Amino acid sequence: MINLFEPVHPGDFIREMYMEPFDISAVDLADRLHVSPSTLSRVINGKTDLSVEMALRLSKVLGRSPESWIAMQAQNSLAKSRKSIEKELETLVPLA
Repeated sequence: MINLFEPVHPGDFIREMYMEPFDISAVDLADRLHVSPSTLSRVINGKTDLSVEMALRLSKVLGRSPESWIAMQAQNSLAKSRKSIEKELETLVPLA
């Protein structure tokens, strides 16, 4: 289930908001997007970030603007990076 308090990876969103409710298989969706099933699988499983090209394809097939798909990925990536370098960020000193 999607956690509303942390930025969601686009793959989780695709799976939970489109594939499961509409009973669309990964193979069928990949075919509609004109990408290989392995490419879509990497996105759906959060193994790779959503590319701009994929955002354009998703926009055409699933709806939402390409910008909203990219924003979702950016928020997710930023949250993961912030968490991974949290301690180091505390030691940085801003310019005066």
